[in-house]
Amino acid sequence: MVELFIGGGGFMWPILVLLVVGLAFSLERLWTLTRASVNTRKFLARLLNALREGGVESAAAECEKTAGPVASILHAGLSRATKGVEFVEKAITNAGSIEMAFLERGMIVLQTVIVLAPMMGFTGTVQGMVEAFDSIKTANDISPAVVAGGISKALLTTLFGLVVAMIIQVFYNYFSSRIDKLIIDMEESSVELMDALVDMEK
Repeated sequence: MVELFIGGGGFMWPILVLLVVGLAFSLERLWTLTRASVNTRKFLARLLNALREGGVESAAAECEKTAGPVASILHAGLSRATKGVEFVEKAITNAGSIEMAFLERGMIVLQTVIVLAPMMGFTGTVQGMVEAFDSIKTANDISPAVVAGGISKALLTTLFGLVVAMIIQVFYNYFSSRIDKLIIDMEESSVELMDALVDMEK
């Protein structure tokens, strides 16, 4: 593997840097999204039960005991419950925007790696082909031995660039699905809390 990396030439190093950056952000996102995930159904059942039995303060305390964006936005809404349902809805919307930005932080870096890694590989390919044709011109010979080095470099940089992009793409797709699920959980939980508060007012 080391020999192949060295044989790929100078463009292998930026591709390696992109791989390291992509994996670092992937590990950070994995840790963050794992911490953000809770059993929303069970949490919401506890929250609504606390709201019915102990009121807003009890429900807010239940949110404080639970980690994740769902609990955070519902806590923000409950903190404005004394002012009315409209204030609760606005607080949940604002908190939801902040939580979404937090969940999607770093995803743009993964997108950049996915785009740049193949481009770096293709650029290395062009460089390798240029060197191959220069070798033909210098040697005035089109034998395989003359052009093999440049073509090998061209293929290796393309290969590594595509492999890096595919690895990070798998992480990106996984994180996107987790984020989408969390957003749906936030929306559904917000609706159920709002319904419960409206029923209490009635």
